[in-house]
Amino acid sequence: MDLIKDIALAQRLADAAGEAICEYWRGRIGLETKADDSPVTLADRAAEEAMRRILSAELPHDGIHGEEFGKERPDATRQWVLDPIDGTTSFVAGRPIFGTLIALLEDGFPVLGVIDQPILKERWVGAAGQQTTFNGVPAECRPCRELTDALLATTSPALFDDHAAGHFMALAAKTAHRRMVWGGDCYNYALLASGHIDIVCEAGLKLHDFAALAPIVEGAGGTMCDWNGDPLHAGSTGEVIALGDPARLEDVLEALACGH
Repeated sequence: MDLIKDIALAQRLADAAGEAICEYWRGRIGLETKADDSPVTLADRAAEEAMRRILSAELPHDGIHGEEFGKERPDATRQWVLDPIDGTTSFVAGRPIFGTLIALLEDGFPVLGVIDQPILKERWVGAAGQQTTFNGVPAECRPCRELTDALLATTSPALFDDHAAGHFMALAAKTAHRRMVWGGDCYNYALLASGHIDIVCEAGLKLHDFAALAPIVEGAGGTMCDWNGDPLHAGSTGEVIALGDPARLEDVLEALACGH
């Protein structure tokens, strides 16, 4: 594996996706509802198609796992996981807090991740063994001395089922919950990697939602895991914790366990 070449390719994928997305921004987006009731637009499809064209031409033996067009070569050791617009609802609403997610998995574990916000021209890049960057400058999570000081974020309470909601609220009660951040999708994880948020906790995520996030958070000095504290991988259930300060991990897991 040549991570330098893979990072350069991932950046080109982000450029191509961003160009496609910007053509539809706050314009004719062709909104539809998919079978799982999630929204999709012309921009989602155009961005993923743009990335797939590049991957198929340059890395024809690598696998592709995309939100909109499914899997190609699913048995390949290397898998590119694509979410052209993570936060389609924000995109539809004209809010620039969505992002394109690009991940590379080796044997099921994420080794490279990109979060690209094409409207604001903000890009986070993380890779195994390397410092995460924000627009080419090193990014770093911030320390958090006590869980009661922690700024917690999640996309929406509606995305938790009753069981998960109880555990999340138990965690929220232990944090600076009056300052909790709602909304944001992948953008919350990017802000955590840049030291603005302390914890992101979510459930029900799919591989394309979280694969790119772990290398970015971990390369900025944070940690990502599931609700049991185990590393994220292709078989993870989608219950996700991101922490800017790994020293708070046991506190978070203990708080989650108190929910019902």
